[in-house]
Amino acid sequence: MLKGKIALVTGASSGIGRATARAMAAAGARVALTGRQIEALQVEVKRSTDAGGEAFPVAGDLRKDADRRRIISETAAHFGGLDILVNAAGTIANGTIENTSLEDWRTMLEINLEAVFALMQLALPHLEKSRGNIVNVSSVTGIRAFPGVLAYCVSKAGVEQLTRCAALELAPKGIRVNAVDPGVVVSNLHRRGGMGEEKYQAFLEHSKTTHPLGRVGQPEDVANVIVLLASDQAGWITGTSVSVDGGRHQTCAR
Repeated sequence: MLKGKIALVTGASSGIGRATARAMAAAGARVALTGRQIEALQVEVKRSTDAGGEAFPVAGDLRKDADRRRIISETAAHFGGLDILVNAAGTIANGTIENTSLEDWRTMLEINLEAVFALMQLALPHLEKSRGNIVNVSSVTGIRAFPGVLAYCVSKAGVEQLTRCAALELAPKGIRVNAVDPGVVVSNLHRRGGMGEEKYQAFLEHSKTTHPLGRVGQPEDVANVIVLLASDQAGWITGTSVSVDGGRHQTCAR
């Protein structure tokens, strides 16, 4: 499905990013994996190469402009271009309008929105040459309001509008831009956001009741849709956000 395509996947050492990198490699893409921990990326590269795929690790901190530029330039230099950019890296933290600090607000937007914008902008010269495409990992919280994760919701709402506006602006260049909106997916996102293991397991159990299909998602559920959107089979789709959430976006907050 992606044979010969060159893809860059952020957040590729865990969760949706890792599942996406694996799925793209299995679909025939040559994949650059980025994240902060080179050791974790090297494990994934070995996994892909052992399976007959081609992968390349490029570690970096997406909060740093120099690292963003290096990630794009090293990927293009290593593979000779870029066809697909998947912005899967992200972070979450609890906080309301009353108790979210300005520092936490800025951190959330820096990682979840600013880095996405910056990488898209930096990748454009390469994507224009290949008439490539971008898939952003947003969230159901980007289209629906949820209490207690204010900055996260706002950052993902920004990703939604960034996706739509960029799709319109880049369509004349043949560059497609789409997003996926996952519901609750089993990953390290909430753990890294400060949720303890016992509370996380209770959260997953409760989430079975808030998703109409009766289960939480697995990273592969989202990765499979990302691969489809990035492929030529979705060649007439742009500016779309696909809900991959077991029906969560159709329910009221509870």
